[in-house]
Amino acid sequence: MSERRACRVIGCQRMTVRCRCRRPDDPALRQRLVALARERRRFGYRRLLIFLRREGFVVNHKRLFRVYREERLMVRKRGGRKRALGCRTPMPMPTRPNDLWALDFVADQLVSGRRFRILAIYDVCTRRCLAAIADFSLLGRRVARELDRLIARHGRPQAIGSDNGTELTSNAILTWTAETGVEWHYIAPGKPVQNAFIESFNGRLRDEFLNETLFTSLAHARAALEDWRRDYNAVRPHSRIGWLTPDAYAETFAVQRGQGAAVAEASAPWPLATDQMMKFNRQTPLPTG
Repeated sequence: MSERRACRVIGCQRMTVRCRCRRPDDPALRQRLVALARERRRFGYRRLLIFLRREGFVVNHKRLFRVYREERLMVRKRGGRKRALGCRTPMPMPTRPNDLWALDFVADQLVSGRRFRILAIYDVCTRRCLAAIADFSLLGRRVARELDRLIARHGRPQAIGSDNGTELTSNAILTWTAETGVEWHYIAPGKPVQNAFIESFNGRLRDEFLNETLFTSLAHARAALEDWRRDYNAVRPHSRIGWLTPDAYAETFAVQRGQGAAVAEASAPWPLATDQMMKFNRQTPLPTG
């Protein structure tokens, strides 16, 4: 359908459709607003406006509210039991390894009927299962130790996403995030789709491994789980990364330094901006906040 016909159908002027916003962006204001919102979790945009004006920013409330909504800094309404809020900004979209790790628990049982749990730690960008720890009890202190072990091996993540389980909102985890400086993003209660990547991985873990295996002991479960994890990373092809294995896809980032790896026939993102693209964007720079 042509633009002329579409505008006639919806009753809209073509001039309105073709209008492009020329409002300049202020990255310094945007960055400072995000920083203040993280520091003052329960302050809305009006109180944040007072802080910004004290620091010398010249901005009215309407413009600040627009930036406030674009960054999705709205104050969450409290309800139910007290929960750890984590970071106030939305969970980032990863474009590099270690941009975002996802955590979740999966439960199963031995042939004797005794139940155990599995802590799955997943790199959202590369689709690698970094760790799958099985034990009868996995408390917050144990989760923190496993994260320290993975950081020593793979490097520190920029952010971690999880649900609001008691182990992941414990004082041990809150202390760990404060000491390491890793941003921890908690999904909204009852919204597992906000952490869809780890939920999809849990489905594969359940369907391809847990439902196909009988565990005689915890040692047997740990050994079999580690074998499956290595097979998942190094042998099993992944449809979302062009049927590569997660290990092979992760290696493409080492080859393409400074760019986000992208594979043909895959849903992995291309780099947000290259040097050639930036030459055409100098008059209308992209928001950096």
